Amino acid sequence: MTNAAERVLTNIRRLAPEITARAAEIEAARRIPRDLLEKLRSAGAFRMFKPQSHGGLELRLPEALEIVAALGKIEGSIGWTVMIGNGADLFASLLPRETYDRVYQNGPDTVLAGSSQPAGTAEPVAGGWRVSGRWPFASGCQHADWMLGFCVMTEGGKPVLTDSGPLVRGFVLSAREWQIEDTWHVAGLKGTGSHHIAIKDALVPASNFFDVWTGTSCLPGPLYQAPHQVLPLLHGAFSVGMAEGVLDDLVALAATGRQQLRAPAPMRESEVFQYELGRVAAQVRAARAFLQVQAASHWRHALSETLKDEARFTESMQAAIWLVTTCVGVGDACFTLGGGGALYDFSPLQRRLRDLHAAAQHAIAHQRHYVAAGKLLLDSAPGGALKTAVDRPTSLSA
Repeated sequence: MTNAAERVLTNIRRLAPEITARAAEIEAARRIPRDLLEKLRSAGAFRMFKPQSHGGLELRLPEALEIVAALGKIEGSIGWTVMIGNGADLFASLLPRETYDRVYQNGPDTVLAGSSQPAGTAEPVAGGWRVSGRWPFASGCQHADWMLGFCVMTEGGKPVLTDSGPLVRGFVLSAREWQIEDTWHVAGLKGTGSHHIAIKDALVPASNFFDVWTGTSCLPGPLYQAPHQVLPLLHGAFSVGMAEGVLDDLVALAATGRQQLRAPAPMRESEVFQYELGRVAAQVRAARAFLQVQAASHWRHALSETLKDEARFTESMQAAIWLVTTCVGVGDACFTLGGGGALYDFSPLQRRLRDLHAAAQHAIAHQRHYVAAGKLLLDSAPGGALKTAVDRPTSLSA
C-alpha cells in the first residue's frame, strides 16, 4: 500500500472513536454533522479518485476499496456517503477538461453528489440545454459543492432515440442551482441525507454534459477510463466493511459475558453460539477474499487499458451482487445471535442490519443482474454463443 493510502487509513482510524460515539447523532440529524464532514475532508477521505494533477491522491483501486471498507466498518452512513462522493469523482472525469477544471478549481476536497437515475429531460435551446427534473437518492446532497444528474435528451419534447433506447446523458451543476427536497425518511442509512434534488428550466451549457457509457475521459489515469466498471466494486467494498463491523459488534457483545434468557451458559461459552459465529466469520472472510481478488483483477485490466469492456462490467456487477447479498446474510445472522437486546436503538446490531439491507436495495445489488453474467458465461462456451448483448441497467441508482 502506498504512503498516501496509509495516511488516509491512519487518519480515518483516528476518527473512528468519535464517529462511533456520534452514530445516534448522525441518524437523528439524517446527515453527517458539518464538523465531522470537515474532519473527513481533512483526512483525505474525498481525495481518493481525484488526480494528482488537481491535488488528489489518485489511489490504486485495491487501496481505495480498502479505505471504503474501513469506513463502512466504522459507521454505515459515513462509509456510504464517502463512497458515493468518490464514485462521482470518477464520473466527473468524463466531462470536458475545461469543465472538469472548473468543478475542482477550489481544490481536491470538493465534494460531488447526485443521482444516476435518468429522471430529468434536456431540450436543446440557444446556449445549451433546458433541463428539468426531480432526482431521488442524492446521497450527501446537503454538503455537496457540485451535483450531477442524468437526463433523457429530447427534441421537440420527444425523446431522442438510439438503437438501445432513449438517449441519456449526465450533467453537472453547482450545488447552488439545485433545490433539495426533504424526503429522506427511511429505515436504513439514515445519516446519508439521500434526499430528492430538483431543478426546473435550468439552462445548462453543453460543456457540462458527459456520455456515461461511451464518453472519453479528460484525464490520463487508468481508472478514469472505465468508471462504470469500477462503481459496483465500491458497493461491494462498503458491504464487506459493514459485515466486518457487525461481526466485531457481535463478538464485543459476547465478550461482556451476556447470557440470554433460558440459555444454559453465557454466549461466549455456548457451543451453539460458537458454531454460528465460526460459520458467519467464514462468510466474512470469503467476502473479503473475493473482493480482493476482483479488485486485483480490475486493477490489472485498468493498467493494461482493457477495463473498459462489457464483460468487465458484468463481472463487476456479478461480484457486487454476491458480496452485498452475502454481507446482508451476515448482518441477519449477527442480529439474530444478538437476541432480544439487539432490538434496542442503542444496539449497533440493529443499525448495521438496517444499513446493510438499505444498501442491498441499490440497483447494483439486484439479483436480476445475474442474468447478464449467465449470458456472458454461455456466450463464451464453445459452440454456445447466445449472440445476445449484455444487458445494461438503465440506472445505477437505488
